[in-house]
Amino acid sequence: MRKIIFFFNFCLILISVSCTFHIQPAPSWEVEDQEDYRIAKGDILEIITWKEPDFSREVPVRIDGKVNFPLLDDIQAEGRTCGEIKEDIQTCLTEFITHPVVSVAVKIYGSQKFYIIGEVLKPGEYPLNKILNILQTFALAGGFTEWASKEAIILIRNEDGKDKILEINYENIINGEELEKNLRIKADDIIVVP
Repeated sequence: MRKIIFFFNFCLILISVSCTFHIQPAPSWEVEDQEDYRIAKGDILEIITWKEPDFSREVPVRIDGKVNFPLLDDIQAEGRTCGEIKEDIQTCLTEFITHPVVSVAVKIYGSQKFYIIGEVLKPGEYPLNKILNILQTFALAGGFTEWASKEAIILIRNEDGKDKILEINYENIINGEELEKNLRIKADDIIVVP
């Protein structure tokens, strides 16, 4: 019962913060993000060939970094953009289809994950399949345990091959202070709630 009351109060706080400070909802993935995004293992691609249902499908990027496509066998996907894969498929399909028009998009960002550990109700690995900020991650993790130190949260982020440590004070953020520290989560971020 205490957990339900705690969770209910946590939700009320989040709602009041978003109403008080007019926090805008996070936008969905932007086009430029998709164009620059390098595909990784675990992602699921949606490949559509115009007017050719046999050459339109969702394909997972396998552990070897490749996808399988009808008549074309394995195509290297890992480390490449959707535009690069699209060009390859269009070029190869010209052997079978006159003027193929192909589109490639990431349907599920399965490779993009972040981690919440420590004093939250549901610690673990979470998929980063939409834009999230720090406060939203705590909601995903079910809120804090009664022992959580909300003023000493740590975000560990790898930038240019080096770990960077950012201190987050949850209490300040929900009180309208340090709103700039309600950062957008990036892949492989680790949030530690002591």
